[in-house]
Amino acid sequence: MITQRHDRLPYDTLDDVSADSAVDAVVIGSGPNGLAAAVTLAAAGYSVTVLEAADVIGGGTRTAELTVPGVLHDVCSAVHPFGIASPYLRTLPLADHGLEWRWPDVDVAHPLDGGRAGVLLTSIDETAAGLGSDGTAWRRSFGRTAKHYPAVAADIMQPLLHVPRHPLLLAAHGMRAALPATRFVRRFSTDEARGLFGGIAAHMFQPLHRPFTTSIGATFIAAGHDTGWPIAVGGSHSITKALASLLTAMGGAIQTGVRVTSMRELPPSRVQIFDTTPSVLLSIAGDDLPPRVRRAFGKYRYGPAAYKIDLAVEGGIPWTNEACRRAGTVHVGGTFEEVAAGEAALHQGRVPDRPFILLAQQYLCDPSRSEGDIHPIWTYGHVPRGYDGDATDAILNHIERFAPGFRERIVGQHVMRPTDFESYNPNYSGGDIAGGANDIQQIVFRPRAALDPYATGIPGVYLCSAATPPGAGVHGMGGHNAARRAIKYLAG
Repeated sequence: MITQRHDRLPYDTLDDVSADSAVDAVVIGSGPNGLAAAVTLAAAGYSVTVLEAADVIGGGTRTAELTVPGVLHDVCSAVHPFGIASPYLRTLPLADHGLEWRWPDVDVAHPLDGGRAGVLLTSIDETAAGLGSDGTAWRRSFGRTAKHYPAVAADIMQPLLHVPRHPLLLAAHGMRAALPATRFVRRFSTDEARGLFGGIAAHMFQPLHRPFTTSIGATFIAAGHDTGWPIAVGGSHSITKALASLLTAMGGAIQTGVRVTSMRELPPSRVQIFDTTPSVLLSIAGDDLPPRVRRAFGKYRYGPAAYKIDLAVEGGIPWTNEACRRAGTVHVGGTFEEVAAGEAALHQGRVPDRPFILLAQQYLCDPSRSEGDIHPIWTYGHVPRGYDGDATDAILNHIERFAPGFRERIVGQHVMRPTDFESYNPNYSGGDIAGGANDIQQIVFRPRAALDPYATGIPGVYLCSAATPPGAGVHGMGGHNAARRAIKYLAG
């Protein structure tokens, strides 16, 4: 059952509610991780209630009409290579609850000057063929991980400190993942392969000369060659709607419009799981947290921000490159060197004239998002955390570089600056939509140095957001992993 409230929970103290109304677990936050935690608990036979501050569920997977009536835009996440390949989500009957995946003709395109582009297709052989002289190096770099991706994912979607199920596969992937992207890219000689890899590696929100900046790129590429980069029909909110439907079918409950600001506002339960950042949990739990945990959460670092522009474009984008016109995802950044320079600028507090841009054209395989010949375009550029300037022209002009005449087709526009992101969702601190900086320390120890990264030091209280392993992405693994710890606690 999903109910809507517009006030805080009316409990001055926990004693105001009888023990008969207690549940086994309360989950705070209804993003994919929060709902995955709730479903995991419900499947194990425990009663669970999800509390969501907003009036609609979803966290980073919400969809809305932001520009032209009838045109559907994903508010945050848009394309989901980790969603369909998630070791946990792929075990759930989400199709029975309305979730449908579709794939564009081209998974990812990375345009270059002169009408060229690096192109990622689900087939690694077809991708390699399109990369010419770099095809062999591409296949050698990603083929083994892609071939065994479900086994690799079972390990990389866990905390770093765990006993691996597939140690040899994990070691081979880990050796590549630990490299700086600027070093890994040396195995490629063409602008197409180098740019394609660089654009995917830039999802890290880190300067590409730093260690481990190959990790996200190599993992996204391998996932793409396993299951592609699909979209959810009807919008990204279809993912959390399906999770919510499954949860309520299991007897779980969801309450929206309930903002929790103190542990004393929570209804009685044996376990509480927070799908929030460490900063938000710190503001709620305060002195209930042990001093060492308070200090660690207070020092948790956040990364650069997103400057998002949703566009309604008549006739779509007139890309010079044909593959870009068929791609669900387009990375606008130019050569690898340009991408690397742009990412380095972020950490110097600057917005480059040509910022790195992620762009999605979900309507290509989901026409239900369009209104006639007016189509939604989802795009954001990387900017420094807390940036309060205007990057709109810089982003639109950079797209225009590879699609002359594009700006003339825009009939609607909606901008979300970093401050807007944080107002929309307090978990997006300073506009950081990735749940925290992906620097080397927080890749290894996220959100703090601890054997159990989901534990908070308060018995029965866990953290499950993108600030926990395996980090950002619509995969539900942070929630599932935290809920497994909670189940052990409940059973003990």
